[in-house]
Amino acid sequence: MSAQHPAANDSVIFDVVIIGGGAGGISVAASLLKRQPDLRIAVVEPADHHFYQPGWTMVGGGIFTPEFTRKPMAEVMPDDVAWHQTKAERIDPDAECVELANGEALRYRRLIVAPGLVIDWTAISGLEEALGANGVTSNYRYDLAPYTWSLVQSLKQGNALFTQPPMPIKCAGAPQKAMYLACDYWRKQGRLGQIKPAFCNAGEVLFGVKEYVPALQSYIERYGIETAYKHRLTAVDGTAKVALFDVAGESGSQTVERPFDMLHVVPPQKAPAFIAASGLGNAGGWLDLDANTLQHARYPHIFGLGDASGTANAKTAAAVRKQAPVVANNVVASLNDKPLSADYFGYGSCPLTVERGKIVLAEFGYNGQLQPTFPKWVNDGTRPTSAAWKLKAQALPWVYWRLMLRGKEWLS
Repeated sequence: MSAQHPAANDSVIFDVVIIGGGAGGISVAASLLKRQPDLRIAVVEPADHHFYQPGWTMVGGGIFTPEFTRKPMAEVMPDDVAWHQTKAERIDPDAECVELANGEALRYRRLIVAPGLVIDWTAISGLEEALGANGVTSNYRYDLAPYTWSLVQSLKQGNALFTQPPMPIKCAGAPQKAMYLACDYWRKQGRLGQIKPAFCNAGEVLFGVKEYVPALQSYIERYGIETAYKHRLTAVDGTAKVALFDVAGESGSQTVERPFDMLHVVPPQKAPAFIAASGLGNAGGWLDLDANTLQHARYPHIFGLGDASGTANAKTAAAVRKQAPVVANNVVASLNDKPLSADYFGYGSCPLTVERGKIVLAEFGYNGQLQPTFPKWVNDGTRPTSAAWKLKAQALPWVYWRLMLRGKEWLS
């Protein structure tokens, strides 16, 4: 890689450059400034708005308004950082420089990579053209989550398909959350007998941590949901209301056609291309990090967190809540030539909305190890509770906007 960057201003070297203004980037910027307020920090983020993405499931279930999940980026960006409102195009880790889409280049002492992941809508033939009409929707887009709720309310009978792609994806429980909230509404409206819900999952199990499966399975049975495993969505014909699946079997795979009246799609997801192109990716293209320190495996001046990371944790905002203080501690230690002292143990949380008013709160770390935040008398994560619902619907949005994005590290 070339070390020549004529657009870089040699007189400015930031202590820290952060790629990404999502949950990871903003949280770690705020946490760094709490620890060392005199740090010169640049944040690279092109978006005008910041989204509380865990709330989109609740929008699709008629609980939150979409506006509740969005704020202007300027409101969440820390005051004491230099915001570069453009995209990062490439990282030169040898020259310690980030090349931007606007032609500029930023030099750094330490780099934090937190750009999020890419939702690959084009990976499913016909999906982009079908979205937002003819019953095709996805809670993975801000503008489509309200359409999900509209479809749930209007559907009186027919086939309702909910898909899940191969892992890894952002919030592995979200495909199920949409399904359970929809089925709960239909049950209360007396429509479940006329509606046939199906969970078309590219994987082979209902949930990856076995302790939570019995509670979820009880809701599968309660709602009469067909579970279709090894079903990978490959194409959508919105006009004909037909979905095509690649179904794996013992003698190979075959294409199966399924009609639908409502189709909630979760597309495949991947790391941003610039990570691999910059020589920072693992075999799958995800940011190659030490699982505990979140320092890059080959470049000690680079750290990362959030959905683009190649660590084996669940890709959730709750994971970022635990990762941000670890990265902030370790970056400050690194800048001051001290040993890295903070470790991340893979914590992730998935509040599974099994019905309106109750949640199975899955909390786990690396290798599926349970990592409950609260004692069992407050919340037993292996069964649905109203306490977990109140946490999701009332407490966590406030924690996100008022604490996490401001460097106030609640329960981290």
